[in-house]
Amino acid sequence: MARRIHRSALSALTGLAGLSGLAVLLTLIAAAPVRSAPPPRTVSAWLPYWGQEAAYRDALAHAAQIRTISPFWYETRSATGVVGHPGAGEQRIIKGLRAKGIQVVPTVNEQMKPGALAAVLTSPAQRAAHVKALLAVVNSRAYDGLDLDYESIAPTPEAKYPAVRAGYAAFVTDLCARLHALRKQCFVTVTPKTRTTGRIWDYRKLGAAADRMRIMAYNMHYAQGAPGPLSTPQWYDEILARATAEVPRAKLEMGLPAYGWDWAVGSKARARHLTSTEAEALRRKVKAPYALDPASHTPHFTYKDGGTRRTVWYQDARGTAAHLPVLRKYGVPHTVVWALGFERPELWPTLAAG
Repeated sequence: MARRIHRSALSALTGLAGLSGLAVLLTLIAAAPVRSAPPPRTVSAWLPYWGQEAAYRDALAHAAQIRTISPFWYETRSATGVVGHPGAGEQRIIKGLRAKGIQVVPTVNEQMKPGALAAVLTSPAQRAAHVKALLAVVNSRAYDGLDLDYESIAPTPEAKYPAVRAGYAAFVTDLCARLHALRKQCFVTVTPKTRTTGRIWDYRKLGAAADRMRIMAYNMHYAQGAPGPLSTPQWYDEILARATAEVPRAKLEMGLPAYGWDWAVGSKARARHLTSTEAEALRRKVKAPYALDPASHTPHFTYKDGGTRRTVWYQDARGTAAHLPVLRKYGVPHTVVWALGFERPELWPTLAAG
């Protein structure tokens, strides 16, 4: 780091000689203020198994910007049952990413029946069995760690959530300690904590145990709900105000969307999923004007599909650029993109600029 000495202080040394002059100089250098550089911005990304080859090529093309890739490869089905998705553990991909200096930290998700994961987390014996199953996964390949994306506990009933919350924190703490003993990293992916959401996550304990806590800062409006933006700068402000009060900033990764939803206006039907690339292609196909919503700073458009009026909200590089100042405000330099292969090329220079 550069240390700056005032010009007048240097002038005062002019008549000094020998060791006394050197001593004064060293004293001034030691007392000079240090100007700290801002923390480096990093980009991580999830790699979806259903578009694995295209996502892998995408990762290699942007390897200079990428810190960690988390292939979406494993699924928990019981305390002892962790299975691989198609293509899980492909050695060519692991070796190719690591050769580029990219960490490979696969994601383990779960889609268990309501209450099943909660039963595992509130049983010390089942928690221990599940930790053992996950350690077998991380030891099966040259992985740099594991990323946990366990979401089915989010809607836990009011009467049960304190025990499930504590059980999940204890489980993560144990798993992270075991991973660290193997010199592996421990990531945990969570939903945002706001005034009305995220009560299931004990951010303080998760942040203390894990190397990275990834906040899925998207789906503010979701497929089964009413149309609207996936995120807003105001929402990011609320998310990060809470997160940075409970978790060290250097451990946070803000999840950024590279996708959107296409709703049928007035219908309760589930919205169609679109990648950012697909959304932009559709906008051009239906000749809808490009527009950024002034409140959310996210792109959206409407069009007719037969007799149905549809509306699309998605995220792109211009929208992301309008959201990143909130990350700077809270000193959070790390981002993680959902997902590789979804984004348009303009996103990468936007993330590089920070």
